Amino acid sequence: MKMNFFKSVCVALCALMVLSGCGSLNNTAKGGLIGAGGGAALGLLIGHFAGNKAVGAAVGTAVGAGAGALIGRKMDKAAAAAAAIENASVETITDANNLKAVKVTFDSGVLFATNKYDLNAAARKDLAAFAQVLKTYSDTDVAIFGHTDSTGSDAINNPLSVNRANAVASYLMSLGVSASQIKSVEGYGSTAPVADNSTAEGRQQNRRVEVYMYASEAMINAANNGQLQ
Repeated sequence: MKMNFFKSVCVALCALMVLSGCGSLNNTAKGGLIGAGGGAALGLLIGHFAGNKAVGAAVGTAVGAGAGALIGRKMDKAAAAAAAIENASVETITDANNLKAVKVTFDSGVLFATNKYDLNAAARKDLAAFAQVLKTYSDTDVAIFGHTDSTGSDAINNPLSVNRANAVASYLMSLGVSASQIKSVEGYGSTAPVADNSTAEGRQQNRRVEVYMYASEAMINAANNGQLQ
């Protein structure tokens, strides 16, 4: 099983290098490639790093290259809007449907003290700006993943990571983001670090919440019908 996983990672890394080499392609063009099936291997890699689970649920309808390009353009706009928030760090990734999606974290906002899940003033300010982005792009679905550092046991970290994700989801909904837009609120404990847990700085980065924006089924249907604006 481990060998199969590492083979998948190697394939995914190769796909990533191929896409990275296409420096002249913007996200809209890449969306077209992904819509045609080119993002499958990359999706495996992203799915693992997002907690062994690809972001979003696969839909039963095929997504053509033209629809993928339309969705890529729409997610470009969503990513640019999120990146305009002062402390936001934005990445484009691939969702479970091999379509362009957006991952948002905050450099100094959505970070937590050890064993805490309450939002500080900086986090509330950043999330208030981000809530406007989510309301503007209400045809995106949202997944919210909470994480901890490696301090403490799983019995502490697992519910703590869920509480962190819930804190963000609850605050976004209090600002007018529709509960129906938020499809997944999950905690992954300390299983997906982004930095070295042996240092204080690394542990601080690992105490985080990640927010993912991805194409809803309604957006996919609109793109397939050529009606996505």
